[in-house]
Amino acid sequence: MNNTFTAVIKNENGWWIGWIEEISGINCQEKTQKELMKTLSVTLKEAIQLNKEEALRAAKSGYSEALVQV
Repeated sequence: MNNTFTAVIKNENGWWIGWIEEISGINCQEKTQKELMKTLSVTLKEAIQLNKEEALRAAKSGYSEALVQV
């Protein structure tokens, strides 16, 4: 499975701001680029886990899982 995503980052008014290109709603801001990249990574992991839990709750039972590649 591909665990690589694209961060769009910029420095604006002394803050580093970033978005994950492939997943809507993942955005963060930090004082340094290094802190931003770490925060984006943590936020992305949490969002993926929450999405997984939500999908499993929605399926309830009798489901199967399959890998999808793009």
